[in-house]
Amino acid sequence: MSLKSISLRDFVIVQTLDLDLDGGFTVLTGETGAGKSILIDALQLALGARADAGVVREGAQRCEISAEFDSPPALLEWLEQAGFAASDTLLLRRTIDTQGKSRAWINGSAATATQLRDIADSLVDIHGQHAWQSLTRPDAVRGLLDAYGSVSTQLLVQHWQQWRLAQKTLLDARSAQDSLQREQERLAWQIGELDKLSPGDGEWEDLNAQHSRLSNAQALTGAVQSALDALQESEQNACSLLGQALALLQSQEHIEPQFKPLVEVLGSALAQAEDVVHSLHGYARHADLEPQRLSELDERLSLWVSLARRYKRQPAELPELLAAWRAELQKLDAATDLANLERTEKLAHGTYLEEAAKVSRLRAKAAPALAKAITQAMQGLGMQGGKFDVALNTLEQPAQYGLEQAEFLVAGHSGTTPRPVGKVASGGELSRIALAIAVTTSQLGQAQTLIFDEVDSGVGGAVAETVGRLMKQLGKDRQVMAVTHLPQVAACSDQHLVVAKQTEKGRTLSTVEPANGEERVAEIARMLGGERLSGTTLAHAKEMLGQ
Repeated sequence: MSLKSISLRDFVIVQTLDLDLDGGFTVLTGETGAGKSILIDALQLALGARADAGVVREGAQRCEISAEFDSPPALLEWLEQAGFAASDTLLLRRTIDTQGKSRAWINGSAATATQLRDIADSLVDIHGQHAWQSLTRPDAVRGLLDAYGSVSTQLLVQHWQQWRLAQKTLLDARSAQDSLQREQERLAWQIGELDKLSPGDGEWEDLNAQHSRLSNAQALTGAVQSALDALQESEQNACSLLGQALALLQSQEHIEPQFKPLVEVLGSALAQAEDVVHSLHGYARHADLEPQRLSELDERLSLWVSLARRYKRQPAELPELLAAWRAELQKLDAATDLANLERTEKLAHGTYLEEAAKVSRLRAKAAPALAKAITQAMQGLGMQGGKFDVALNTLEQPAQYGLEQAEFLVAGHSGTTPRPVGKVASGGELSRIALAIAVTTSQLGQAQTLIFDEVDSGVGGAVAETVGRLMKQLGKDRQVMAVTHLPQVAACSDQHLVVAKQTEKGRTLSTVEPANGEERVAEIARMLGGERLSGTTLAHAKEMLGQ
């Protein structure tokens, strides 16, 4: 079992509904216009379908939909990664107001409609009354065949994209050879100009520091000599005066203890002054005006400034500019290497074709098996002698999904040639074919709940009974729900829900109630003979239920 319960508040013409669901096969029946598909519509909204203000019951501010499922083990990792609490059950809740704004929750935590859609396929598989329409769409047909044959096209799509990119790169390079050549020459010339300078990272700042020091060498040397005079070499210098002051206090510190810390300060000051003197003597010995080096710096700085002005950059940006040009030239060299691009395109094409051939073989194996299974299902649906076929037509040009397109063909009776499904005239035949396909492929999806929304339209008599038995059989393995107008189908159900419409205070409301015992007999009889129940229809209904 999967869908445990569904609750509605102010949804369309439903004021309040709390419905517990069982496993097996459940049918929803009711008069035309009673709103049999309301539950299906509500469930689709809970699973992320597009919201519309029109679903809010007239006079209400908002509608609310809740659906509780058994939590599929396959979703546990997704729930954890998305930040939702995981438990034995999965509660989806959604509200929609009169402005069309919707809010959603998963297990009590806020969610988006996209997240609801992400998990929908793992919970419910819905087959609508117009399911046959998808059988005419090539992508839907191919997807169904691939699912039946366990054919994955993920790797094929990747190879296709790589091939198309290589193809586009090659075509672009061929059409742009002249312009690429000119751009190559321009970049190579500019790189050659900057290579004459060969600017290094951090060199601009270092050159400026050196230049500043050498251009002020005379002033620096004079400052050093004046400092030496003041500290040591003049007649009244700082070191000698500090020494005198230190000696005077030291001679009296045995009498005045407060002199001791002062003596220490003066001793430290004298030692530091002598260190400065030593460093200044070292600087004076090695100081050189270096006029030649200053000239070299002037020339190199001038070249930096000239190139920076030419290329409209700050001088410090030249190393980065040179690296960018070299990288760009490398790309252009690759783009103009047509031989290499052709090899790359050919390799990518070959890889795609190799994977496409694998996919083609798997499809060729799956097509007759699917055709045989659906043909067998058709025999019990009033199409004895009918035949279903899956044609694989080679495409004129390869596509991202492979080298062929799949098409469903059908012959409604023996002795007729199978034709494309879309050209089958009878709507009843289309519905039965869609039902045969749905039954045949129902085990392909992950969802534990299958919903058939009036897929039995255009079916009647013994065929309807077969449809009911098929759905009951499906209900042994999965939860099956069906909206139906056929008493033969309803009689096969394990749970029967009746949708009724009534008027209260001038407003139309819809209710859904389980039917058991005599209530179920009466509903089956109504489906057989209309509102006026006769002894004959009641007896027929009891007989159907007894069978």
